[in-house]
Amino acid sequence: MECISIFDMLKIGVGPSSSHTFGPWRAGRRWIAELKENNLFTSVESITVDLFGSLSLTGKGHATDIASILGLCGYDPQTIDVSAIPEIIQNIKSNKILEFNQELKVSFDPETQIVFNRDFKEFHPNAITFTAILANKKTINSTFYSIGGGFVVQETRKREKKKMEAFREFPLPIQKASDLISYCQQKNKKISEIVLENEQSLQSDEEINTRIKEIWNVMLESMYTGCHTEGTLPGGLNVRRRAYDTHKKLIGNATYTNPTEWIEAIRDTEVKFRQILKWVSCFALAVNEVNASLGRVVTAPTNGSAGVIPAVMMYYMVIENHDANFDDVKQFMLVAGEIGSLFKKGATISAAMGGCQAEIGVSSAMAAGALTELMGGTPEQVVMASEIAMEHHLGLTCDPIAGLVQIPCIERNAMGAIKAINACEMALDADAANAKVPLDKVIETMWETAKDMNTKYKETSEGGLAVKVSLSDC
Repeated sequence: MECISIFDMLKIGVGPSSSHTFGPWRAGRRWIAELKENNLFTSVESITVDLFGSLSLTGKGHATDIASILGLCGYDPQTIDVSAIPEIIQNIKSNKILEFNQELKVSFDPETQIVFNRDFKEFHPNAITFTAILANKKTINSTFYSIGGGFVVQETRKREKKKMEAFREFPLPIQKASDLISYCQQKNKKISEIVLENEQSLQSDEEINTRIKEIWNVMLESMYTGCHTEGTLPGGLNVRRRAYDTHKKLIGNATYTNPTEWIEAIRDTEVKFRQILKWVSCFALAVNEVNASLGRVVTAPTNGSAGVIPAVMMYYMVIENHDANFDDVKQFMLVAGEIGSLFKKGATISAAMGGCQAEIGVSSAMAAGALTELMGGTPEQVVMASEIAMEHHLGLTCDPIAGLVQIPCIERNAMGAIKAINACEMALDADAANAKVPLDKVIETMWETAKDMNTKYKETSEGGLAVKVSLSDC
């Protein structure tokens, strides 16, 4: 059991992948902290990075090598100027010098000192080992595992006892959806209100509001940027950005100068069923096109599925409720984050462990539940909507062409968003007491399905579309 905050599930980072980019980046920073804690940092003379399993097999396409370097340089993924990344990497490749934590110059050639190993470590498919040669010629190393959603752990979890204690400190400890519903019934409160009580035990209301505003601002900015950026995505597949073209047709001659005015402009557009489908898809595509080009997005719960939650929240703001404000955003994020944590605790949010059901499936369930509460649904209808959304993603494989988070990943965000809205409407029209499949059972089923799934369909690019469609086809 872990104390999982909604801010563990919704994190600001850089694309294209939470497990293959954001995780290794954070692992590099974690290793720096470990070296400093042991008074070894200033003794480092040489560094080698070994990538294993899924991190190796799809590492180039996911920019795992670049993320590892940026982590070792000590850059913060939440604040780095993403436009400066190409120059930073090129300077290191040209000069073969890495500024370790921006403090210590270390000889480093990415071509030879980042090693891609095809073999898998037993603990988790996403493993990264940092090795240092010290001034006294001794060699030390640490291995980290990127377990999805930007979460990074070590096999020997030194903080396990502390995490258990933190879980017990939550006033309302939640392990399963049934726990969540029980609290709602006992206290006669919405899910968002129960979740807020737990968050308030970790930080003040002001801090909670500030962090949610930061998350929404990044989500909104990524939608806005994606809708206004034309061209082709990097990586070699020559994927044309589609959000720009779709948005141009939908927005017409409306004028605006910033994302806030943009929301108002969208509210004034035609809202027939076909246009609604296009808008939701456009929002989702926009975010994941930004993600695919190493842009800043919110891991929700992963980078590969970052477009679903903002697209559904935006749908509510521009279609369902033109008076929606920050209070609605806050309510939505509280519910979404909690639903995501249930999957993190009971199954996985790592495509390398569970296939794409663990990413798009979970994000769709998160969005479906959150939208249902905003639309006036009961707590029981909220979990029913989440169950419906996941039920129809069960078994979804992860087979990115060329290891890039582009095909089929970007389109899947649009599909996940539409399914979330559909699941919400089905739950709102139903009596949740008649639901045949509890959310907890779907989470258990998802985990069993993940364990049964053939390894080649778990973010290795060794099965499915990844082998049937080659770069030459593109």
